Amino acid sequence: MKIAVTSQNFRTVTAHAGKTRRFLIFDISCPCSPREVDRLDLGKEMSFHEFRGSLHPIDGVAALITGGAGEGFRVRMAQRGIELIVTGETDPVQAVIDYTQGVVKPALPHDEHEHRH
Repeated sequence: MKIAVTSQNFRTVTAHAGKTRRFLIFDISCPCSPREVDRLDLGKEMSFHEFRGSLHPIDGVAALITGGAGEGFRVRMAQRGIELIVTGETDPVQAVIDYTQGVVKPALPHDEHEHRH
């Protein structure tokens, strides 16, 4: 099973999932030691804020872990069959481990107006 993590810098879990164009992809076949298997560095037109196509490069992952996302983004992920996890954890590997163990660090409060359109 694969999990995607939003990471604009490929080092930390980042927020603004709808505008993210960089994703770390982890294989969690062995949940105690997730393995990074891919990095996606997509063009601006492939951010979910801009994307209107039917097939996106992260389709097929079981979950998407991010530092922040609005309700509209959560709905879009659900429509794609992707569970959305919002976490306050900044380390991507630890965030994936937390997810596999069912213990997700609460996200920091944020301004909801940033996600309204």
